[in-house]
Amino acid sequence: MKILNLYAGIGGNRKLWGDEHEVTAVEYDERIAPIYADNFPNDTVVVGDAHEYLRQHHKEFDFIWSSPPCQSHSSFRYNIHVRFRGTDEAYPDMSLYEEILFLKYHSKALWLVENVVPYYGAMLDPVKRNRHLYWANFELPEIPKTEEKIRSMNKISELEQLHGFDLSAYNLSNKRQILRNVVDPHAGLLFLEAAIKQKRGAIG
Repeated sequence: MKILNLYAGIGGNRKLWGDEHEVTAVEYDERIAPIYADNFPNDTVVVGDAHEYLRQHHKEFDFIWSSPPCQSHSSFRYNIHVRFRGTDEAYPDMSLYEEILFLKYHSKALWLVENVVPYYGAMLDPVKRNRHLYWANFELPEIPKTEEKIRSMNKISELEQLHGFDLSAYNLSNKRQILRNVVDPHAGLLFLEAAIKQKRGAIG
């Protein structure tokens, strides 16, 4: 399959996909994109605006995974940082919902959009799988529970072991946050397999 992996980060969702697919990854952060490229040298890595790349290139792919930035939606940020620590309020980044609507009404690909449980009532009818919400045009299986593991882990080495990434060679100030933002690789594999099954069923 031709896969578009948006807001790719270091590639948590892509970790277990193997090399039989043609993957294009889009990541805005110039410090993080090379880490993805090191881990997945056969993928095409684009450093740029994933939101705009989706609009321009969605017709070129069979499966699209999008994980837009979650900070402005996060219940943790709202409840802890804004309400109790005095962090400035922020508008929720509505590009999340723009992408869901765009994919729903314009894309012929199989698609999935992932984000956190927000501090407001989530819109457009997501499904919840562990700590995350997903919007998709195919059925998503249940996944093993990992949220308790992640919440109890504060050491970078523990998070690296959990997700299967080694960031020791990279000079990054926020390694812990990068690793905590990683989508569970097992969820990434399960959902890709579900998309492949859906595609084969549609063809058959």
